[in-house]
Amino acid sequence: MTDETRTFDSGDVATPSQHSWEGSASGSTGSSGMRVRPEFLPASEGWPTSGPDAFTGPNPFAASGGGRDPFAPASGAGRDPFAPADAGRDPFGNDNTGPIPFAADAPRHGGEESGWGNPSGGPLPPSPGGPFGPTPPPPPLNPFGMGPGWAPPPGAPRAEAAAARGPKTGTLTALAVVIALVASTAGSVGTYLLTRHGSGVDPSYSLGTPTGAIVNRAPDSVAGVASRVLPSVVSLDVKGNNEAGTGSGFLIKGGYIVTNNHVVAAAAQTGNIKVTFSTKKSTTGKIVGRDPSSDIAVVKPDQTFGAPEITLGNSDRVVVGDPVIAIGSPLGLTGTVTTGIVSSLNRPVTAGGESGSESSFINAIQTDAAINPGNSGGPLVNAAGEVIGVNSAIATLGNSSFGSQSGSIGLGFSIPVNHVRRIAEELVTTGSAKKSRIGVQLDENYQGDGVRIATATEQGQEPVIAGGPADKAGLKPGDVILEIDGTPMTQPSELIVTIRSKAPGDKVTVKYQRGGQEKTATVIIDAVPVPTPQPS
Repeated sequence: MTDETRTFDSGDVATPSQHSWEGSASGSTGSSGMRVRPEFLPASEGWPTSGPDAFTGPNPFAASGGGRDPFAPASGAGRDPFAPADAGRDPFGNDNTGPIPFAADAPRHGGEESGWGNPSGGPLPPSPGGPFGPTPPPPPLNPFGMGPGWAPPPGAPRAEAAAARGPKTGTLTALAVVIALVASTAGSVGTYLLTRHGSGVDPSYSLGTPTGAIVNRAPDSVAGVASRVLPSVVSLDVKGNNEAGTGSGFLIKGGYIVTNNHVVAAAAQTGNIKVTFSTKKSTTGKIVGRDPSSDIAVVKPDQTFGAPEITLGNSDRVVVGDPVIAIGSPLGLTGTVTTGIVSSLNRPVTAGGESGSESSFINAIQTDAAINPGNSGGPLVNAAGEVIGVNSAIATLGNSSFGSQSGSIGLGFSIPVNHVRRIAEELVTTGSAKKSRIGVQLDENYQGDGVRIATATEQGQEPVIAGGPADKAGLKPGDVILEIDGTPMTQPSELIVTIRSKAPGDKVTVKYQRGGQEKTATVIIDAVPVPTPQPS
């Protein structure tokens, strides 16, 4: 439906017998075919300027046959239901019709607004309590017409309705664009103000001064031990003709440095060694002596810069579970401190062998303190800050199913300091170290309990060297050595490291088996000089 046309239901249309003014059917519709109120038709078309008004006839809503206005009082039957009792003539000259209820110039009842609205701008019906009694008249079924003979409402109300609908879509769109632009500009300005140089800076801001709380670090704490030991630990940078590497060492009596043989081996013939102290001062050094079989070497630096010597402990007093600290330069990171415990003792380890020379056999102290490449030669100290071992080797997973790994997995091994003490003294005094022995060749293929002495000559060596310590103690080829000083022997390397950890002249008790019988013998350790390169 538009403002111009409207379709009405059959209930809204008054029947011809109910129209109060009857005109020609053809003359009442006009050119549009719509029935029009006579007052809106010009006189030039033959329509009368006076005559019955649409409201003067029978009430179109009255019950059939009644003809009486149901809303009018008994004395005023036939009158316009909306006209006051004292009304005169209507604007069209008819008597007793009263003003047209919706005419533009009709006065409102009592000069007040009622509860009904009039879309055409005319007067409102009387409010309750007016001349028609307490019952208010019902609202018209259709405020825009009472049947097909009614025209649309005048144009003015349509203009007002259009104005009431508010601004058009184009206006709202333009307004939304303006709001978006303003919001975007405001956001940009806010961002600039928050991020521009100096924004958020508070010249008076302060986190306060440090409390300076004093932490009591006991001398036997890790911090206390490290503070005493670190000045004695050095880093070694070794370069040779074809090899180079780094390692660690520590300063002992006389300004000597103890380290691993495999750390300085590259500079044994030609090359140089750079020694760096904890103060970052450095100097050059030279090899005093080295022992490949024990993996110990001694280096003499040109200067010590006043660094203190370290204290050597007693590795025979170490027990499993003792706390230990490893200090060195893993991967070139000087002054690194790691902690752990003694995991095991007398662990046979073969390590540090050089190409073309015999391997190093170590009766090692096992620890879970992190030891990595570069830690070699550094000290393993106890809670008193005393050296109990020289870090020398680590166990790795190699090419196992877990993948190659060369770093620490918590299995580090140190040469006991008692053995180191003897080797270092010999290297400083003679330039070489003695290798302890009992004078036997071992059967590497034996699978039974203990370690069996070979039964035949191997590589020109007799199973039991004539005149050697074992021969003098009565041991024979094929004897199975079960224990040494009460320690069970389970493999050849274990027997070797046990003997080499002893000093020449030491006595050991050997329990062995021959022909199913167990016997005991006392063997005095002998020593044979081991050819080693002379100091460079």
